[in-house]
Amino acid sequence: MATTTPPKAAEPEDATAGGARAPRRRGALRGAVLAAGAAASVLAVAWCVTIGTAGITAVDVASAVRLSLFGGTLAADFERSYSIITELRLPRALLAFAAGAALSVAGAVMQGLLRNPLVSPFTLGVSPAAAFGASLAILLTGGASGSASWLVILSALGTALLVSALVLGLASAKSLATATLLLLGIALTQLFEAMTAALQFVADENTLQAIVRWTFGSVNDATWTEVQIVGAVALLALPVLLWFAKDLNAVAFAGDDAAKSLGVNVTALRIGLIALSVVLAAVVVSFCGVIGFVGLVGPHIARLAIGADHRYLLPFSFLTGGLLLLVADTIGRTVLAPSVMPVGIVVAFIGAPIFINLILTRRAAA
Repeated sequence: MATTTPPKAAEPEDATAGGARAPRRRGALRGAVLAAGAAASVLAVAWCVTIGTAGITAVDVASAVRLSLFGGTLAADFERSYSIITELRLPRALLAFAAGAALSVAGAVMQGLLRNPLVSPFTLGVSPAAAFGASLAILLTGGASGSASWLVILSALGTALLVSALVLGLASAKSLATATLLLLGIALTQLFEAMTAALQFVADENTLQAIVRWTFGSVNDATWTEVQIVGAVALLALPVLLWFAKDLNAVAFAGDDAAKSLGVNVTALRIGLIALSVVLAAVVVSFCGVIGFVGLVGPHIARLAIGADHRYLLPFSFLTGGLLLLVADTIGRTVLAPSVMPVGIVVAFIGAPIFINLILTRRAAA
């Protein structure tokens, strides 16, 4: 009796097809996570605007946004709520979100390029350096410089870029390991915090108050000008970073030598992307002061949710950092109401335990 054997060609074909479909499924899932994160961010902004003692509802927020964008008749009984939403709460919420997004994206880029999860604009000394530059500009102008002063912005940017060039230059010239680079960043952080404290020591009362604002980190008295500048910088930087996401993946996953073999100009990539990350951090500091840990914690939250592929990690870090700072600011202005706790303090309470856990985890793994 003749026996027949089932054809085996179908099995490899099905396996190959399944293997080809797997990346598509992962991509679709990550796209869904990004879409959900974007929707959650919009809802979170609206929800945070409603929190307070003024009795504002989500419908009021939607009506105020509609009137601002498309015009219309402002009812007399809605004037007070409209003013609170458009002049106080909405710009504050949007500035907090934009600042957190910029810091988190900057942290994700630095962690990828330097292949270390403990790297951020704060731990490398960039944010404290920018704060010193802003404080120096405030002192030289006698406290007359407002938060939107171009002198303050340029001073923060210049100091941050100078320090980052110094740190990376030393790292390249001395072939420093990433751990040594972090120690250098910590030393520079202490140095610039001491220099900022020295400026406070010689400042008069009005100037001291303005400088202390930067050291605490705050989005109080946010204006639409600040929202537009910080938001524009963050939104313009994100597509540029995404353009180089594949090159960033090569460096982060395979290392410099393997990335070079794949045709990546590692030196130019590292200089360009870190310079852009420094600009993001410095712009935030120049408007909001020193806000630590967002650039460290935001990317880790995003990495846990969506993976380490920078094509998805960067936009999701944008969302997680924005949400983190938005929620922290909302907690700061409500937990001790009517007093307002600066957002930099609230974020430090959240970020410090996570940072300690990261250090202990890495040491245990080693």
